[in-house]
Amino acid sequence: MKWVSLFLAFAFSAPSRAYLRFGCATLSVQRLDPIVEPGKIPSAHVHQIVGGNYFNATIDPKIDVGEKASCTTCSFSEDFSNYWTAVLYFRARNGSYKRVPQYPNALLGSLTGGMTIYYIQESFNSNGKQKMTTFKPGFRMVAGSPANNKAGNKGLTYTCLKDVMTRFPETAEFPKEPCPAGIMANHHFPACWDGKNLDSPNHQDHMFDTGKGGFSVAGSCPASHPVRVPQVAFETMWNTTQFNDKSLWPEDGSQPFVWSHDDRKGYGTHSDYLFGWKGDALQRAMDSSALVSTGLKTQSVALSNKCAVQSSVKEEIDGWMDISHYRFIGSGGLEVSDATEIFGQ
Repeated sequence: MKWVSLFLAFAFSAPSRAYLRFGCATLSVQRLDPIVEPGKIPSAHVHQIVGGNYFNATIDPKIDVGEKASCTTCSFSEDFSNYWTAVLYFRARNGSYKRVPQYPNALLGSLTGGMTIYYIQESFNSNGKQKMTTFKPGFRMVAGSPANNKAGNKGLTYTCLKDVMTRFPETAEFPKEPCPAGIMANHHFPACWDGKNLDSPNHQDHMFDTGKGGFSVAGSCPASHPVRVPQVAFETMWNTTQFNDKSLWPEDGSQPFVWSHDDRKGYGTHSDYLFGWKGDALQRAMDSSALVSTGLKTQSVALSNKCAVQSSVKEEIDGWMDISHYRFIGSGGLEVSDATEIFGQ
């Protein structure tokens, strides 16, 4: 349980701080997306998923995931939410592709891949005075869009890691040079909710983003979306170091990494969130000024790593693959026009 003590110490180091930072091991890597493409097997592109094991192709909004799941890959054992992003691939000079492995963030022990999850009240240094209303069973949202092909995706960035503790600078596109410790993908969700809808047709309109980028304090919520909720954020550490030999990179010297939806610039990075905390566990945490009296339950790394779901799609997503196979498991036939329709952009 040493790793739990480490991250708790980090999160609780000052009584004025009120945020959760914790690791979730990989639950599955497969083509499913119960928010954007419910019921579709396979979904358009490969995702890496963490969280509770109720994850499947169709998750009815009427179902309380926190009551249905039996295990979670997250360090807080009452968090059966699901968090997922696209998968990163390396595109070699010879035209072949290989999935980039993940590794756990600093202080999170020997988790298997996965992500670091944050629930922020105001900032790392203050919990503020505003009431934080947590999400309800059935709630879901998406940040970013695979259809986006230009800069300006606030809160969706990359960090070229000099070491595992690097946090700056952040860029809107993939780093253009080899990164000594890999690439961290950062995903920040909006923190203003309309207070009524658990979802919306494009999975974004029920939320409003007053964030200023990164973990800075978000602006006031507008009248249309008056309910302040915790800002959810993901960090995914992609271990690109085995691909740092530039003789493998495209001959023109361009960066070689590509998302599974066939995005080679990085502007189309996106992430999905499906709420699944058990009971009022998350609300208790957000009501606490220091998060030390919430009674949140934790579990060992071994239990987090043990939780998994089987893939619903029988296909090879690892090893070196040619362009035709990458396009099959990657972009999967989702054209930009289709993504635009889905995400409303």
